[in-house]
Amino acid sequence: MDYGLQLFSVRDVTKDDMEGALREVAAMGYAAVEFAGFMDNPAEKVKGWLEQYGLRASGTHTGLAALADDVLEETIAYHKAIGCENIIIPFEKLESRAAVDAFIDRVNVLAPRLREAGIRLHYHNHDHEFKPNEDGVIPEEEILARTGIGLEVDTYWVFAAGKDPVAFLQEHKDRISVIHLKDGIGGHEGRSLGLGKAPVLQVRQAAMEMGMEMVVESEGLEPTGLEEVKRCIDFLKGLE
Repeated sequence: MDYGLQLFSVRDVTKDDMEGALREVAAMGYAAVEFAGFMDNPAEKVKGWLEQYGLRASGTHTGLAALADDVLEETIAYHKAIGCENIIIPFEKLESRAAVDAFIDRVNVLAPRLREAGIRLHYHNHDHEFKPNEDGVIPEEEILARTGIGLEVDTYWVFAAGKDPVAFLQEHKDRISVIHLKDGIGGHEGRSLGLGKAPVLQVRQAAMEMGMEMVVESEGLEPTGLEEVKRCIDFLKGLE
């Protein structure tokens, strides 16, 4: 079974040594990486490192600032250069009805423009999207109803919001091609896979049955990012 890794998990390394991070996570057995910024490394270098270490760029966490009209073509060109076909908006506050409306208006412009370039747009949830904002709007419901973008479901945050992540995946499987496989003990308390209370085994099984790509994320840097993600991949290897 192949797994990807969200590189925010090893941000203590990527901030100064992107190549070293890619080399180490490939050696652990991760097959793909999801970028959380490129740390000013040119696309040609990143592409070379991916090829050298046998990794695939499954996606990137790219905020709306890098998708503004004046830099959009540059962002598209970078993704095409590294062979990445998925852009994932990692976070928006969506704290009011106006903020939700503005976000939806923008992604509904971006999605077809990116699609024309061969790139699919997704949104990565936290827990707040499942709860009423200050105007009583539930952002996730609005995104589902008023956009056609993909969902990168962070299954731990669905769990932390008090929802059943497996049921959510099943209900919206047509919108989901990739998930974050992640663990924690509730709230903002994350843990390495297998050390928390989230239904990791059930999520993994459901994702396999529905053909969804699984990207590991473990954010604690405990005691380092590389050691934490090594625990995660070892846990997953132990299930095979």
